[in-house]
Amino acid sequence: MANTDNAFTRPEKARAQTARLRSRLDPYHNHPPLAVLWGAAIGGLLLFALIAVAVRLGWTDGLDRTVLLALRDPQDVSDAWGPVWFEETATEMTALGGYPILVTISAATLTVLALMRNRAAALFLAGGLIGGTLLSSGLKRVFERARPDLVDHMDRTFTSSFPSAHAMVSMLFYLTLAAVAVRFIPRHSVRVFVVSEAFAIAIIVGASRVYLGVHWPSDVLAGWSLGIGWASLCWLAAHYLSCRSGGRDTLGHSKT
Repeated sequence: MANTDNAFTRPEKARAQTARLRSRLDPYHNHPPLAVLWGAAIGGLLLFALIAVAVRLGWTDGLDRTVLLALRDPQDVSDAWGPVWFEETATEMTALGGYPILVTISAATLTVLALMRNRAAALFLAGGLIGGTLLSSGLKRVFERARPDLVDHMDRTFTSSFPSAHAMVSMLFYLTLAAVAVRFIPRHSVRVFVVSEAFAIAIIVGASRVYLGVHWPSDVLAGWSLGIGWASLCWLAAHYLSCRSGGRDTLGHSKT
């Protein structure tokens, strides 16, 4: 009988151990833990700085050239790896990081928040996105890195190369959008899915820029790093502003 009782209590013990572990990782039940957000913010900004220095000193030139050429036919560098339908897919996926798509989604999201009378969340989202976009544009003017000239470009470009605006802005946009969205989602598993999907979309957009030959790999890596850093800072700002609001959920819920 004792063995039977122990068997029935094992799942309960496992759940209790999981709860204790979660409380140690995230004692205030924020999602994700503040330590993770601070780590992502600082790590992203530091990684961007390191890549920027490496690009300035020419340390990334060899790897950049190797990766770009690996994605093209050795006999014809104007022909990208893969069938025609894959090339077309890459062109369409890269549009998810373009300003027409991002502005359209932003306008729709901000309208929904305004209709919900959640002006604080709408202003916060707009501020984060506009600030990140201005940062990306300013850095391009500072570095003025030339676009790749090893392969034919499969997409039109109008600005300099470093950092990749598509990689950076898509990362900060989708993660910042997720940061606002998950504050209104009570279920933990759905929050994780939303953040994971936002991250995956940004990765696909950045990778497509290298595949299309319009960015050096180091441009994209720098854009991802800075985008993660900026989005994490926005998420932290949302948390601390919510804490200062005295419990009013002006930016949505921060509890899991």
